[in-house]
Amino acid sequence: MTGVSHPFVRHPYLRDGRPFRICAVVFDFDGTLTRPGAIDFAAIHRAVGCPRGMGLLEFLEAIDDPEKRLRKEAILVAAETEAAERCEANDGAKELVALIRENSVPMAILTRNRREAVERALLNLEGIDADDFACIVTRDLPMNPKPSPDGVRHAACELGVEVSNLLVIGDHAFDIEAGVRAGARTMFLQTDPRVAPAADDSDFAVRTLWEACEVIRYGLPLPAGKLSPDLLERSLDGIAHEDKAVLIGAAVGEDAAAIDLAGAEVLVLASDPITLAADSMARYLVLANANDVAAGGATPRWLLSTLLFPAGSSASEVFALVRDIQEICSTCGIALCGGHTEITDAVSRPVAVGTMAGAALASEVIDKRQMREGDRILMTKGVAVEGTGLIAREFGARLIKAGIPAAEVAESAGFLERIGILEEARIARSFPGVTALHDVTEGGLATAVRELGAAGGRRLRLHMERIPVYRQTERVCEALGLDPLGLLGSGSLLITCSPAHAGPLVDAIRAAGVGVADIGEVLGPGEGVEGQRDGVVVEWPCFERDEASRLSR
Repeated sequence: MTGVSHPFVRHPYLRDGRPFRICAVVFDFDGTLTRPGAIDFAAIHRAVGCPRGMGLLEFLEAIDDPEKRLRKEAILVAAETEAAERCEANDGAKELVALIRENSVPMAILTRNRREAVERALLNLEGIDADDFACIVTRDLPMNPKPSPDGVRHAACELGVEVSNLLVIGDHAFDIEAGVRAGARTMFLQTDPRVAPAADDSDFAVRTLWEACEVIRYGLPLPAGKLSPDLLERSLDGIAHEDKAVLIGAAVGEDAAAIDLAGAEVLVLASDPITLAADSMARYLVLANANDVAAGGATPRWLLSTLLFPAGSSASEVFALVRDIQEICSTCGIALCGGHTEITDAVSRPVAVGTMAGAALASEVIDKRQMREGDRILMTKGVAVEGTGLIAREFGARLIKAGIPAAEVAESAGFLERIGILEEARIARSFPGVTALHDVTEGGLATAVRELGAAGGRRLRLHMERIPVYRQTERVCEALGLDPLGLLGSGSLLITCSPAHAGPLVDAIRAAGVGVADIGEVLGPGEGVEGQRDGVVVEWPCFERDEASRLSR
């Protein structure tokens, strides 16, 4: 997106906007992981007679008299030992280490201190343990200390990462110099603004480790699946346009855009990638994109498809997928009108990206910002329709082993035939009291409800006991230890509707053979979801990843 600034460029503690990836983190110890001031370096310099601008280790190394050197080294060791006894974790250190640990990124410590002092000090640091660090590099090892790059390179080797994907965090110019000379990314913890010029070469400059958490989040490897809502919001925050024809643009909870064609009609557009097995790809490509357009208030009419096949694919495989896409489009009254097909070593399995377009009268476009306090929240079918079908298909043997009859597993696999919401969306669009439509996808109902509220700028209340769950879904999730509220949910449509129209709308949807339930209501302006069970307030669940991602073959 040319001209769009990446969100982290605007943070004052980032010196450039280059993209980066953090595969490992190397911490300085004293004054970085520990609270500054535990060890008085100025006093040690005076005690051993070291000039203030010279490194203590370099000063001691230059002493020719072995006895004199040992006496002065003893002063340094005593000070380090005393500091280790009373040091405390720096503000935000526990949280930063936890963030990195939870994302399975390896960590190391690189210090000019002794290992014995570091290990003793770690016992004092609440929430931080020696086991958090795969490597602890101290001056006891036979290598040049910081600012030499040797320790950084050694840590990268021990952690098994490229130095360029390593982040060095420290509060001293030696830390930054060591990282820069090694070729690593560097973060200067600027606890004393007077020393800032000494670290101008750092990539990042932060005043606290809380700020470090914010920066590092952008570089940590992301799990498979959609961006988390907060990261998605940040990524969209930099998107701005002056085109007044864009009626509905990029936003959390919006899966389709609406473009005013300066006439009676509005163009509704949606795009989604599909990476499933080839025998399901065509259906998903068409319906996932058609669902988004239908939920935007339009009739899906035109599809463009970009098909990427791995090297070695045959023409027969390509033709089969194109044929299947055409057949599904014909069934849904959609024209497959173009796209791109390519064989590339950039993918290891087929990837299909669809762009669906539909048209609607301007008065028919459904903008979630129309939601009003008191609107009813309706849900069609039941939770985890898609997830039930996929799991039954991909993990059928495991379900049978868990005691579910083969016939029931086959029945559950058939849920993949129900992932379209075109019929109920068509009916809903004909009711004037409908204020929002939102199809449930990755992250299940729990995520979809949060997205719906965010797009409408409203708080929502959901009645847990009213949420429909198919018997097959309950059995599949119970067998594999999954929560159906966080499981892939294509096939279900969320509808907000005025109370006056909710009853007739429910009747019309049921008359079309589609299940629907009233599961909640729209509250006042704000954000967040309130759960209730039999009148008692309960926490509405939050899933960082779709429940299906927890399964492994």
